[in-house]
Amino acid sequence: MKKNRPIRRAQQFGSTLLEVMIAVLVLSTGMLGVAAMQATTLRNSQSAMARSQAVMQSYAIFDAMRANKAAARNNLYNLALPTTCAVPSAGATLATRDLNAWINSLRSVMGVSACGGVNCVGNPDGTICLITVRWDDGLGSGGSTTQQLQMRGRI
Repeated sequence: MKKNRPIRRAQQFGSTLLEVMIAVLVLSTGMLGVAAMQATTLRNSQSAMARSQAVMQSYAIFDAMRANKAAARNNLYNLALPTTCAVPSAGATLATRDLNAWINSLRSVMGVSACGGVNCVGNPDGTICLITVRWDDGLGSGGSTTQQLQMRGRI
């Protein structure tokens, strides 16, 4: 009959090293996942900031138009949204200077590809204006690189 012998320490020597290596592998995989999530979060934060800037810029041109109601109601603020955005020249009227400043502000805040358009239409209830802001949202993930925001308001 054989006696149960105690296991010698030398026979268990490598199992601890293997356990540590597996733990490091699992931990490093988790850390890579957290880093990828952080990068996605930063991209989406930049995209959200661009959308917020588009809203604020839309309000800015609405405020300028409300300050110059007569010109806005006479469609002097109408600016077609071109396929390639060019800054309108700063003309002699307040409306053209406002549009020039607005497009320059759009481009300085949201990038050189940012563009805007204004379309005002009069009706018996007042003048309804549609403001369109278009920009390149290449920083955002999972969406189109060209984004567009439209706001409608009454002057």
